[in-house]
Amino acid sequence: MQTITTRYGELIPQHTTDDLRKRDLYPVERHPSGGIKSVPLETQTNIETPAGIVPAELVSFHENGRLNRVFPLNGKLSGYWSQEDEAGLARPVTLNTPVGILTIRILSLGFFENGALRSITFWPEDTVSVSTPVGPVETRIGISFTPDGKIRSLEPARPTPVRTVAGEITAFDPDAVGVNGDVNSLEFDEDGGIVRVATTLTRLTAVSPDGGITTFAPCLRESLCSESEQETTPMTVRFGKDAVIVQTGPNRPGERIPRAGHVFFAGPFLPQLARPFSGLRCRV
Repeated sequence: MQTITTRYGELIPQHTTDDLRKRDLYPVERHPSGGIKSVPLETQTNIETPAGIVPAELVSFHENGRLNRVFPLNGKLSGYWSQEDEAGLARPVTLNTPVGILTIRILSLGFFENGALRSITFWPEDTVSVSTPVGPVETRIGISFTPDGKIRSLEPARPTPVRTVAGEITAFDPDAVGVNGDVNSLEFDEDGGIVRVATTLTRLTAVSPDGGITTFAPCLRESLCSESEQETTPMTVRFGKDAVIVQTGPNRPGERIPRAGHVFFAGPFLPQLARPFSGLRCRV
């Protein structure tokens, strides 16, 4: 057992593995400069972060000694310890964020080297209403910020209509993976405009200067439930200064359409009306 001195107080690294959920013992990690990179803690310890006091079982640091990420829990999932068991230990924390005071269970908090809040990763299935440049959005998985405190991205918890330069798109990514809240499917620029959105419920039509019409829609794949069924995969649309880039599926190449001379229209894409069970998704 040893004590590590940080700007956030004295920390005691994990040095026992005597219970069901503790991970196998592993050493404190250090940066090439010798500074502490990450510390698994022996017991949950309150850390005073720029967003508020957060209980932590694992903390990591930037090379300058400031917090990089804080994990309230660091249990090992196994046949003897499930995600539901771990969830039973999770407690809501109250955070002071760029979008106001939030009280929610979290998997982790991320911070920039200057100490500003970089991201919040929510506990699976938990949601919170977030005030955004396009209005309140019920949010799951997480939310990320710019170094100066503006919303960079978030993950809508349910299909949410948002206004874009191509019209109204229903934002929702059913395939979003909740590893962390750093990168999400609904992304904003510095001025609050939408620069990236994923959807399974909207098609996009581009009319070229010569009158040609190209329509993009989310593609379909074989359902995990049954080989005879299909389900919709999210289409991703990026809005750049000079072009709109559309990727109709996760394994499809993006197609670039210049904004100059083109006119864009967004409309509903509802394949489930023709196949009423195609909207069902299996959980694995």
